Amino acid sequence: MGLLVYVIAGEPSGDLLGGRLMAGLKARTGGAVRFAGIGGETMRAEGLDSLFPMAELSVMGLVEVLPRIPRILRRLSQTLADIEAKRPDVVVTIDSWGFTGRVQTGCRDRVPDIPRVHYVAPMVWAWKQKRARKVARAVDLLMTLLPFEPPYFEREGLRTVHVGHPVIESGADKGDGAAFRAAHGLAPDAPLLVMLPGSRHSETGRLLPVFARTLDILKLRHPGLTVVVPTVETVVAVVREAVSGWPLPAMVVEGRQARYDALAAGTCALAASGTVALELALAGLPAVLTYRVAPLTAFIARRVFGLHRRLRWVTLVNITLGREVMPELLQDQCRPDLLAAAVDRLLGDPAARDAQRAGMAEAMAAFGLGTDNPGDRAAATVLDIIAARRSP
Repeated sequence: MGLLVYVIAGEPSGDLLGGRLMAGLKARTGGAVRFAGIGGETMRAEGLDSLFPMAELSVMGLVEVLPRIPRILRRLSQTLADIEAKRPDVVVTIDSWGFTGRVQTGCRDRVPDIPRVHYVAPMVWAWKQKRARKVARAVDLLMTLLPFEPPYFEREGLRTVHVGHPVIESGADKGDGAAFRAAHGLAPDAPLLVMLPGSRHSETGRLLPVFARTLDILKLRHPGLTVVVPTVETVVAVVREAVSGWPLPAMVVEGRQARYDALAAGTCALAASGTVALELALAGLPAVLTYRVAPLTAFIARRVFGLHRRLRWVTLVNITLGREVMPELLQDQCRPDLLAAAVDRLLGDPAARDAQRAGMAEAMAAFGLGTDNPGDRAAATVLDIIAARRSP
């Protein structure tokens, strides 16, 4: 029967990590591995039958989460019961610590003999540094994306392994822009704006209306501008409905290859700040980043947790380089007039686009572009802990 690996992802970025981890595990075991757990389209493609739709966990913001707490708690109980019933060789949770941390704590109490691995360290270097101790109490092993993260957890006695950032193996730099333009009847030099409003309903609900009003302004200076909106299955219906009323023609594309082809074809992008910023950086597509959460969520982050004092930027490209390579217009600055002005600069100034591309390339080198495959390193680390637990 082979190994049984229980993998849980709570959002699309975690689903991508999970899919690559699963592919690495299959390669290293010669296919002698089975999977159970929770994931999205990428993990399903690698053989996962998700316990329930991952979209039920894909929500951000304190205010946004509150109405969903009863359902999330029911899903938590269901997940723990499923783990107890299946008795996997290891439980691997990916990011989304609000949910996955509770899963791992439950596993520690209910099935302590099963190794517990968490993939993607909570950002204790940015806020809530005491969380490192909670993570250390809940899991046996932590795999991190960033090279400076392990010491925060090792000082709490947790075995921590830096496996590398998955963006370098995402394929975001291998899109076919010429083919995308030809398929959609776009001239090689026609301006194309890539708009990425997020992968969660809480993100698209706040950003899609702002993006529409931004286009109202841009169409005055760029009447021939075409827009493409790469999206994912969790929000595709909402995105399609929204763009049908936009003031400029917009195409909606799904799937990873179509997404990367669109990035290769684009002139510049306007995107929700998050993991997609790293894909944009790898693809070399100049971009303006934005984000908006509920006012109460922002107030708590700033005043209670002091997030504004710890971080000058939120994008890893900017944090890593210590300067703003990718413009960030967040919260109060997430306004159509400001976004339109920033995008207009990129559309009209080739030198500005070139400067941003140079900074992006510098950041990708710092992230390990050209080194070993992070998904394979993560798979090897998971297999090591299974072997160590089985050895007498």
